[in-house]
Amino acid sequence: MFRFKVKLGIILFSSIFLFSSFLNAAETPFQTGILKVALNGDMPMTGLDDNGELIGTDGSLMVHIATSLGLKVEPKLMDWSAEIQSTKQGKTDIMHGAMGWIEPRTKIMLLTDPIYYFGTGLTQKKNLNVNTFEGMKGKCVSTVSGFTLVPELKKVDGIGEVKLYDTTDGVMKDLISGRCDIAILDPPLIQLAINNNPDWNLHQLELKPQPSRYPIMSQKYNVIFGINKKLPWLYDAVNKEIAKIWASCLNVKSMAAYGLSDKSWFQPPPSESNIRIGVDRPTNWEAPSGDHCFLKR
Repeated sequence: MFRFKVKLGIILFSSIFLFSSFLNAAETPFQTGILKVALNGDMPMTGLDDNGELIGTDGSLMVHIATSLGLKVEPKLMDWSAEIQSTKQGKTDIMHGAMGWIEPRTKIMLLTDPIYYFGTGLTQKKNLNVNTFEGMKGKCVSTVSGFTLVPELKKVDGIGEVKLYDTTDGVMKDLISGRCDIAILDPPLIQLAINNNPDWNLHQLELKPQPSRYPIMSQKYNVIFGINKKLPWLYDAVNKEIAKIWASCLNVKSMAAYGLSDKSWFQPPPSESNIRIGVDRPTNWEAPSGDHCFLKR
C-alpha cells in the first residue's frame, strides 16, 4: 500500500511538472502581449533610443508591425551570431537588421517576405577601386561573423585574408586604420556612415556579380525578418503586415528618413535570379516591389 501511494505520488508530481512545462512552453507573444525582438544595434537598421525604444529603418517597421498586432516590443540587444542562436532556440521570437535570405536559414527559422533589397557592396579607401571578385586577389577583406556571405567569401579565388569580427565597429576600425583593405557590411549602414563621415575617405562600390561561381555574393538580397520555427501564426501575421507596408510605401518612408531614398532599395531581383523562389516560396511567387511608390503624382 505504501509503495502504491509512493508510485501514485510520483506519477501525480510528474504529471503536474509536465503540464506546467507544457504551459510555459506554450506561451506565445499573443498570450503574453510581448514580442521579444533580437537586434545588434547597427544603425540605421536597428538601434535603441535614449528611452530604450527600438528605432531604425528595420526597427521602426518592427515596432509598427508589433503595434498593429497588439503587441509590445521587448528589444534584446546582442551581437549578430547570438541573434541567430537566440531566435533559433526560442529565447527571442524574432530577429532583424538587414537580415539577408539564404537557404540554410530556412532550416532553422521561418523567413518572412522582404521589406527591401540590396546587393553586395565593397567598402574601401578612395584610392582603391575594387568592384570584382578578381580584384580581391591578395587583399584583406573583413566582415562580421555569421553574415550570410562568409562561407562563400572564404572560397573567393586568390583572396589574401578573410577577417571576421563580432561587431561592425571592429570591422570599421580596422578598415579606417588601414589594417584591412576592404569591408563587406550592410549597405544601408555603410552609406549612412559615409554620408556622416566624409573625412574617413571611404567609398562603397557594388560588386559585379558572377552568379555561376558565387551565387550568394552575386545576388540582390531579400532583406527579411527571422522568426522562431514554433511560431507559425506570428509568421503569417507578420507577412500580412509586410504586405500592407509595401502597399502603403511605409518601408520607403522609413528608409528615406535616414537618407536612403534610392529606388533600387525597393526593386526585387528578377524572378529567374531570385534564389528563394522554389525553396520557401512557390515558383509563381512575385516578390513585392515599390515601383508604385515612385510614380509622379
